[in-house]
Amino acid sequence: MAVVSTARRVGRALALLAAVAVVLAVVLLSPFVLKEVSGVQGVDWNRLSQAGAAYGFTSAIVSALALAGVAVSLIVQNRQARAEQIQAIRGYYLELVRLELDDMALFQPVWGDTDIADPHERKRHVYADLMMNYAWMGFEIGTIREGLLRDMLAGMFAGEAGRRYWGRARTSWIAGSSGSRVGRRFLAVVSEEHARAVAAGPPARSVVVSDPPAAPAARAARVWRVSVGALIGLGAGLILGSVLRDRR
Repeated sequence: MAVVSTARRVGRALALLAAVAVVLAVVLLSPFVLKEVSGVQGVDWNRLSQAGAAYGFTSAIVSALALAGVAVSLIVQNRQARAEQIQAIRGYYLELVRLELDDMALFQPVWGDTDIADPHERKRHVYADLMMNYAWMGFEIGTIREGLLRDMLAGMFAGEAGRRYWGRARTSWIAGSSGSRVGRRFLAVVSEEHARAVAAGPPARSVVVSDPPAAPAARAARVWRVSVGALIGLGAGLILGSVLRDRR
């Protein structure tokens, strides 16, 4: 996506340079053209000057429109560059969060102390933050419409983990996303869906299913039983062989 936008900006810049080059060429060559025309017999210069004056207003409008087009192009390019910078920063943040999820005990203290004691609850909090950032980025660029956003938030706030996350992170989200019109609309939708979920009743509790017994332990027990049986069989075979040799 970044490569395509860069190619478009380069194409627009080249087109603008080509237009400027054509205008300069016309301005520089106009004296020579007028000199050639002046040698033609029967040319009414007064009439031509009146016709030129009539087109002067139109020329001024065209020049103003061209200047406005250049200004709009510069504004659009500046916004695109700003959007790419924001996306790069958010992508870097998401990578940091993924590293934290891989090893919470190692990386989570770097972010500061937390009041979440349960390790499963800490992981759910970080995962909910990833979900909310995904919803925010999609809503900001237009790939997630408001209807889909409300559906995602309804499912998230129906559970205990989603409501706890928003209760902890609401203040930071307001501080970070209320500076733009899209951000304020996003926060309004999130607040509305959270209030609707709370009014609907208590949340669904987050139940963590205990892991099944580890398979290596069972295999180790079986190996131990087989080893003991083999040793007993070997000992019995040695005793039997000794008895047979003594009889001979």
